[in-house]
Amino acid sequence: MKSLTVALMILGLAVLPARSNAESYHLSGFGGKLGYTTPEDLDGTMMLGGHLEFERADSHVHLLPSLMYWKVNDVSDVSPNMDLYYHFEPEGAVTPYLGGGLGLNLVSDDRENRSKSSLGANLFGGLRFPAAASHGFVEGRYTASDVSQFAILGGITFHNR
Repeated sequence: MKSLTVALMILGLAVLPARSNAESYHLSGFGGKLGYTTPEDLDGTMMLGGHLEFERADSHVHLLPSLMYWKVNDVSDVSPNMDLYYHFEPEGAVTPYLGGGLGLNLVSDDRENRSKSSLGANLFGGLRFPAAASHGFVEGRYTASDVSQFAILGGITFHNR
């Protein structure tokens, strides 16, 4: 529980704007992702997630707090994450991106009637596709934690600019 509290405090501090001028990050969108993940020593399964997106004007770096979920073989993982990514081309163009971050993996194992939490490192990359009021994306994602996992995901972010 202590690590969950610390992670939520860090997430809260990261998404609050430090000042209200053009230099600060602002909420630029929200969305979801769906895909296939292969948790270590378990069968592959569907992964579902939701995210917020924060950006600064004229920046290629975005902050991406998210919540991911999967369940397979009576084992489930809920993972709040704080990631950042860099896209190589300007907004409005098809662009590759790379990112990383930290997540808290809250794993529940119903087979052994136990739960545990562990810090995870996220590494991901993908391709963004612009649209009028949104952008779609496909990404590969690796999480190194007590139950490491690889995922292929697709999703959409709706802009609120």
